[in-house]
Amino acid sequence: MTLPRTPLILALMSVMALAHASDDTTTEPQATPLAPVHVKADSQRGYHADNSQMDTFGSFGNAPLQDTPAAITVITRDQIDDRQPRTLSELARSDAALGDSYAPVGYYQDIAIRGYALDPATGFRLNEMSLVGEQLQPLEDKQRVEILKGLGGLEAGVVAPGGLINYVSKRPTDVHSATVGTDSHGSRYLAMDVGGWLTPTFGVRVNAAHEDMHSYVQHADGRRTFFSLAADWKISSHATLQLDTDYQTSGQRSVSGYQLLGGNMIPAHPSRTRMLGFEPWQRPVGIDASNSTLRFDYRFSDNWSTQLSAGHSHVVIDDNVAFAYGCFYSADCASGATPGWFFAPNGDYDVYDYRSPDDTRVNDEARAVLKGSFDTGTLSHELSLGTSAFRRTIDRRPYVYDYVGTANIGEVDPPYFAPSPNQPGASARRLTSWQHSVFALDRVHLGAQWQVLAGGRFVRLHERSYDDVGVPERDTRLSKLLPQAAVLWQPTTQLTTYVSYSESLSLGNEAPYWTSNGSTTLAPLLSRQTEAGVKYAWSDALSLQGALYRIRQPYQFAQPDNSAAGFTFVQRGNEVHDGLELNAAGRLTSDLRLTASLNLIQARAQDTGTPGYEGHQVVNVPRLRTALYLDYRLPFAPDLSLLGGWRYASSNVATPNGLTRVPAYHVFDAGLRYTTQWREHALTLRLNVDNLFNHFYWRDTGSSGGDSYLFPGAPRLARLSLTYAF
Repeated sequence: MTLPRTPLILALMSVMALAHASDDTTTEPQATPLAPVHVKADSQRGYHADNSQMDTFGSFGNAPLQDTPAAITVITRDQIDDRQPRTLSELARSDAALGDSYAPVGYYQDIAIRGYALDPATGFRLNEMSLVGEQLQPLEDKQRVEILKGLGGLEAGVVAPGGLINYVSKRPTDVHSATVGTDSHGSRYLAMDVGGWLTPTFGVRVNAAHEDMHSYVQHADGRRTFFSLAADWKISSHATLQLDTDYQTSGQRSVSGYQLLGGNMIPAHPSRTRMLGFEPWQRPVGIDASNSTLRFDYRFSDNWSTQLSAGHSHVVIDDNVAFAYGCFYSADCASGATPGWFFAPNGDYDVYDYRSPDDTRVNDEARAVLKGSFDTGTLSHELSLGTSAFRRTIDRRPYVYDYVGTANIGEVDPPYFAPSPNQPGASARRLTSWQHSVFALDRVHLGAQWQVLAGGRFVRLHERSYDDVGVPERDTRLSKLLPQAAVLWQPTTQLTTYVSYSESLSLGNEAPYWTSNGSTTLAPLLSRQTEAGVKYAWSDALSLQGALYRIRQPYQFAQPDNSAAGFTFVQRGNEVHDGLELNAAGRLTSDLRLTASLNLIQARAQDTGTPGYEGHQVVNVPRLRTALYLDYRLPFAPDLSLLGGWRYASSNVATPNGLTRVPAYHVFDAGLRYTTQWREHALTLRLNVDNLFNHFYWRDTGSSGGDSYLFPGAPRLARLSLTYAF
């Protein structure tokens, strides 16, 4: 259904090349009002941003980042170009509040913000429209990535409490560039970015990329191909229309994570390059994804405007893996003293043939927003009113998940085991979820120094799930008002302080199969957040911000009990995350740019009825993370810049009782950027070396489906790219 877009995009690329054959056809349209101002700002200020989409039509009214009562990080295009990330896990290194949360090599990845894993159903957005999170998100066509840290109830309704990731597309402008790249493992990378104004009122931009990935993990090489189209149409002086659409296909073998030996021991001699459970019949995980957004803006007057938006995100996953999991069939676990859902104490693990083809996830969303400003006596109001409808569906086939043999982590490759003869069944609808919402926000100016924000979203959730043959299993109906309020004090134009309160709703987790109520989905959860923050504009190109926050929601866990299974999955007590964030982004001097962040967090379970699970840090939330990245242009060689980074995470809990932890780590990165000209066109060479000293570390102790995994960090990796503007 999405494949026909490919020839269309190729044809548009040809049209673009012809349209730019003469300079006269593009120079004048660049000055049209549609040309996005933020692109110019990014090129001047590099790592600093003034605005985000979430400020403009999102949760906080029409205001710059300086006036937003929330912690928002903007990863600019310059940062993406300089660091050359390819995955969500690599992108998350930019901010210390982010961390991996079950992010295997060769598979779609998830992250946590402020210690809470994002919900792939609702935690990711493209141009503020809902995006299926179960895909590899390309960055070639993104102008920036916006990270809302904390509750997003007003922004998205039913959403996990950690926050949101919003990808912002590049807009049409006069650009023609090609990038070629490779890395220390021999990968091959090619990308093109072509755009311009075909008429004074209509512009397009096309991005395309192909990558042959040579992974640092044996047997995990892969490939991906990506195309995107952005179009802007200035219909009149009052109306504009923006379209964005993309398609990506990828294939790569998924790499299983380690598990604790016996449920409480870190593997002593893990390998970063070994594929656990590898069998030659294991096929790559194939992911075909298409995403589209459409936005219509209309300005009634200087004070009133409206926006109508729609989004469609469609992902089909062919999930295949020789999965390393547990030790039910290992002789070392035969006594039953070791839980079967961990690796055996001697390093044995079971291998399963898992196949789930045609796993289809679709998100559709429509939204209408009316914005206006008016005065009531001495008070000035900025009002936002809106409504939205969101639907998510999942169609799956009954999968194959069959034991085929037992291997050991000490083996370079496991013995050969024959695959299961069983085949997946017919596809059936597994989930239909609807959210209907109305929302409002009023920003009231109380003189020059004080502002009050008050608003809320009323959401109605109706979700139905079915078993693998389409028989109804669950029907969830819920209505909830989610309030949000904030007070801002701005004693000077450079300094903003705020306090805020917000609520959001998230779906309950599904109980692990090994609990007494396995496969049961628990009730939705209400989360609450209070935050106090300060933002300081050191200069036009450097911003500083700090925030103290508390997030509270019911604690979900497998509680030990006297049931036949030994555990029951429950919501009991609270999980409370108290944290301090510090961030800086921008230009310190004319030659030095930086991004720096620190996240100090205490994440604990309280009142759970299980004393051993309380009083310590919860799983996969390091108490301290830091991230620093520098770009220093040499004064005596202004075409050459030195790049460097440092990442730190304190020891990370790996078991609910807090008795097993992976060690803290420091990781250093380095690089350089060289800019010159060839035939009067810009030429940029970039070299990045991640994990410069090849340090071993555990980057992730997260979970999936209630099971815990350990993922090693990547070894030293060098990436080299050359970008030519033609």
